[in-house]
Amino acid sequence: MEKVRQVLMASMLGLSLAATLGCTSTPEKRGTEEYVDDKVLETRVKAALVKEEGLDASRIKVETYRGVVQLSGFVPDQRMAERAAAAARRVPGVREVKNDVRLTPKA
Repeated sequence: MEKVRQVLMASMLGLSLAATLGCTSTPEKRGTEEYVDDKVLETRVKAALVKEEGLDASRIKVETYRGVVQLSGFVPDQRMAERAAAAARRVPGVREVKNDVRLTPKA
């Protein structure tokens, strides 16, 4: 009976350790907490873009990875691309903004 108890305890310890390590971040992979933090930051940046007067935020995609925000999409002029990046930089928690917003091609 003691042997069964030891095996069960070892199994529970192994599962607990695996669950903990599964949520831990590594240099190549975000942990659960980092993923959630990035999603919250992404939402805040999107809200900041919506509030930016004259900017069509629906045409700008926002992605985040460990506090770095990447903007992509299309705007009518360079001034709008710069305003989008400036709005994203003002959001608390943003470490860096990569502005890949492009100008809408002329027909």
